[in-house]
Amino acid sequence: MNQPIPFNTGRPSDPARGDLTDVMQKVAHGDKEAFSGLYDALAPLVFGTVVKVVRDRAQSEEVAQEVMIDLWRQAARYRPEAGSVTTWAATIAHRRAVDRVRSAQAATDREYAQAAREHTTAFDEVAEQVETRLESEQVRRCMRGLTELQRQAVTLAYYQGLTYREVAEALRTPLPTIKTRMRDGLIRLRDCMGVTT
Repeated sequence: MNQPIPFNTGRPSDPARGDLTDVMQKVAHGDKEAFSGLYDALAPLVFGTVVKVVRDRAQSEEVAQEVMIDLWRQAARYRPEAGSVTTWAATIAHRRAVDRVRSAQAATDREYAQAAREHTTAFDEVAEQVETRLESEQVRRCMRGLTELQRQAVTLAYYQGLTYREVAEALRTPLPTIKTRMRDGLIRLRDCMGVTT
């Protein structure tokens, strides 16, 4: 029992089969020899059930081994009135196989989602950088269309954060003139950039 018995697609062997309900009761009490007979009788059925769902032979063998271990561990839970041993084993095998397929699909879905997020993030960063550069270029082009005083006033106010009064002092120009130049400059910028209010 230490080494797994290779699965084949043959029918359960009748000599080892006997009355599986009695065998299952012995397995429930820890009888390793009884489990060996149960294994021989049910391994082909379990493997056949699993491979129909999983479709990959190597994974099916792995899942079938897990099912056989479950049968050993859960033997005490078997109730003959609920159905035959073969039905119980096939049910466990089918559930395990479905779980394996779902688990594999979930892992694949997570990998695809992660790859999509990484791809989208990289794309969005590039798109954002391009958009920022285009907007910056458009602002520079529109700024060149302003008068010198308008350009200086807008630059000091919006790029250096100065107030109207500080701009007036820096340019040594009366405050009302600065306010008018900035208003006219901002209107020109808005029109140049195609911003609608």
